[in-house]
Amino acid sequence: MKTIARITTGLERWLDGDARPLPDGSPVALVLHAASVDSAARHALERLAGDDRFRLRRLFAAEHGLYGHEQDMEHVGRVTDRGTGLPVVSLYGDSPDSLRPRPEDLEGLDAVVFDMQDVGSRYYTFVYTLSYVMEAARDAGVAVVVLDRPNPLGGERLEGPVLEPHLSSFVGRYPLPVRHGMTVGELARLFNERFSIGCDLRVVEMRGWRRSMLFEETGLPWVPPSPNMPTTTTCSVYPGGCLIEGTNLSEGRGTTTPFELVGAPWLDGERLATALRGSGLDGVLFRPASFRPMFQKHAGEPCAGVQVVVADARRFRPFATYLGLIGGARGQAPDAFAWRTEPYEFETTRLAIDLLLGRSDLRPMLESGVTAGEMERTWQADLQAFAEERRPYLLYD
Repeated sequence: MKTIARITTGLERWLDGDARPLPDGSPVALVLHAASVDSAARHALERLAGDDRFRLRRLFAAEHGLYGHEQDMEHVGRVTDRGTGLPVVSLYGDSPDSLRPRPEDLEGLDAVVFDMQDVGSRYYTFVYTLSYVMEAARDAGVAVVVLDRPNPLGGERLEGPVLEPHLSSFVGRYPLPVRHGMTVGELARLFNERFSIGCDLRVVEMRGWRRSMLFEETGLPWVPPSPNMPTTTTCSVYPGGCLIEGTNLSEGRGTTTPFELVGAPWLDGERLATALRGSGLDGVLFRPASFRPMFQKHAGEPCAGVQVVVADARRFRPFATYLGLIGGARGQAPDAFAWRTEPYEFETTRLAIDLLLGRSDLRPMLESGVTAGEMERTWQADLQAFAEERRPYLLYD
């Protein structure tokens, strides 16, 4: 029988007075979203309402907004929070400049408090919002407090290539592997020291979290941190599933299993599943599937493809799995398959797939039919180097 731990997040330690990164009464702004909840699923703003220890001045909203309404790449507007009456400042507007707090947004503050649930993949943009907040806070002489939360994929496994700096973007600002195995607090320490941000950073650590833990073992409630991250299984496939955004395949948006379902109107799902089953990938099953995306690519059209079924989360290699899936789909229908060319996360010239892969040699490998296993071997030395590089910034055994 699986043992369920009792994890205390940074948010709860701060609210319950177990950790005091700031003096009582300090004027602060919060960077929050729908998943900023405690172990009883109460939102941080609900807990903070009427608590005189905290002087809230404003809220910041990253991609997907404060309430999780906005879809990917949908601009977040400046609004007033209906519950607190506080102004909500957008950190995901209509230009790259909107990703960074303005000097006036930080006036009158002692600190910005960041509490957002990450999903453990290099592409997920919340940690880069944090990096921009850290830079702006440094320039304004304002502290940054990070309330740490679990990495839902655990903290041991690393996977995928380390980002080449010339492919830096909002889906990969720093040279991290796709699956980095770090918490938000640990990444903040890495960003601050290794990448020389140099802000006044204060991380409130969790209590009870171990690196071997998957999210289901933490005893914490899962709240979707973005509209297409409904379950922890979605987190498990996402280090590979997000690559589908760089293609003209549907990643199942508008279905109940986004990123697990992959397909297109011109694919043969039975044939693709059969090919993938024989590819030697561990911890995963492939089911021929038919689905109809409700929006974005192939919206309203019946699509054939596969469902990626995670059979063993500890053996499953999502990045390699989806490289194999993309290679199989392209090989089956080379005239219909295409790389995405539309703007992607404020990028208008570089291909989305190159930004997501993070290495300039991988797309040509896919196009020439190199297997996922052969590609995996090319980044093992970089993963070993990153494992050593990250070591000084880890907070948990």
